[in-house]
Amino acid sequence: MPPDGEDLETTTAGPATPSPSAAMSTFHQLVGNTLVASVTNNFLWFALTFWVYLETRSVLATAIIGGTYMLLVAGSALLFGTFVDGHRRKTSMLVSSTGSLVGYAGAAVVYWLAPDGSLQDLSHPSFWVFVVLVLGGAIAGNLRTVALSTTVTLLVPEDRRDKANGLVGTVNGVSFALTSVFSGLAIGFLGMGWSVLISVALTAAAGLHLLTIRVAEEEPEQPNGKLPLIDLGGAVTAVRLVPGLVGLILFTTLNNLLGGVFMALVDPYGLTLVSVQVWGILLAVMSSGFIVGGLVVASKGLGARPLRLLLLINIAMWSITALFPVRSSIVLLTIGFTLYMCLIPVAEAAEQTILQKVVPFTEQGRVFGFAQTIETLAAPVTAFAIGPIAQFWVIPSMTDGAGADLIGSWFGTGPDRGMALLFIGSGLLGVVITLLAFRTRSYDRLSAAYGTPRPSVTEAS
Repeated sequence: MPPDGEDLETTTAGPATPSPSAAMSTFHQLVGNTLVASVTNNFLWFALTFWVYLETRSVLATAIIGGTYMLLVAGSALLFGTFVDGHRRKTSMLVSSTGSLVGYAGAAVVYWLAPDGSLQDLSHPSFWVFVVLVLGGAIAGNLRTVALSTTVTLLVPEDRRDKANGLVGTVNGVSFALTSVFSGLAIGFLGMGWSVLISVALTAAAGLHLLTIRVAEEEPEQPNGKLPLIDLGGAVTAVRLVPGLVGLILFTTLNNLLGGVFMALVDPYGLTLVSVQVWGILLAVMSSGFIVGGLVVASKGLGARPLRLLLLINIAMWSITALFPVRSSIVLLTIGFTLYMCLIPVAEAAEQTILQKVVPFTEQGRVFGFAQTIETLAAPVTAFAIGPIAQFWVIPSMTDGAGADLIGSWFGTGPDRGMALLFIGSGLLGVVITLLAFRTRSYDRLSAAYGTPRPSVTEAS
């Protein structure tokens, strides 16, 4: 009897193969289950951020929590990727749900039992225990993210994986759109205590539903015995064995470094043009572009050359970044931001589709985790660096300094034009780097490898 009772077409090593209709049905159930889990994790994380600031009025506290979250996401990715490669994908998702449930349930206990006033006091242990438990529950959700990326390879036929990745992107977009609205409403009308209890209930429901989903997959076999806790060596070897894959990861990392400029400055730039109320509404509307982009990929796919498409999409994104700030206009910003958000899921789906084709299934968890570690660290590094550069150099220069004297007569002056100059500079640099990427050996080699995927590390040796 095959695992979980599914009828398999083959029992050879690698992904077990159920009938196409059964496999796609299973995949859609997992995507729906992941949507609930992802919305819950993001909902409570956003709610925590809002609540901490409202209760403490401490920007430092929110910065520490946000920075720690990003570092832990990056730091845990390879750990989770190694776990995924050593276990069945459903097992990984169940462990993820269990970790989130334990964290949120523990946070609920702390919230309701903490002494009065202690959760508003940054110096009280109860505050930080509560924060760490919520943080741990949210980070555990990242294990599911890595597992889902490799589940596309497990369950979806190769010629439909690009559309499946678009569907995953749509789920991420819906999750972001919903949580950006409901987290604020929940904190405003219900408070943090009820927000935690809602998250406990939804996480438990997602875990129970996951138990009912049958996933046809053989127990992973490791040629050298049990994998280490974090298999960095195996991840690096797997990446290096694919011609050009190192170049793709470095390219994406460099793009994320430049993308940190966008992440750090888009909110301040928008708030120089409109009120915070209007910007909040526009942000929710513009973020729906993520959903639109994911739906387009889910419907139309990526075509036969996803690597070429990935670079073209990056040229478009950097061109948008360079063009929307040419004038201080909320209309230009709204159009540019919306188009930018539409293109993000296309780029992500293209990268995932490439990795799913060129990396053997048994190593994909580690490769996805390794790539996520490197790429996730990039944007926050730039975001932290660009803030002081903008605040203490570029903005003063474009307000009443040398920059204003030099180009202010036609470019404009003031804080918004200083930020615009940084947008334009990063956008033009991104276009140049992407155009150069077309001429690299890594592009040619990875394009060729996409047509002839390599064997696994074991087979290669």
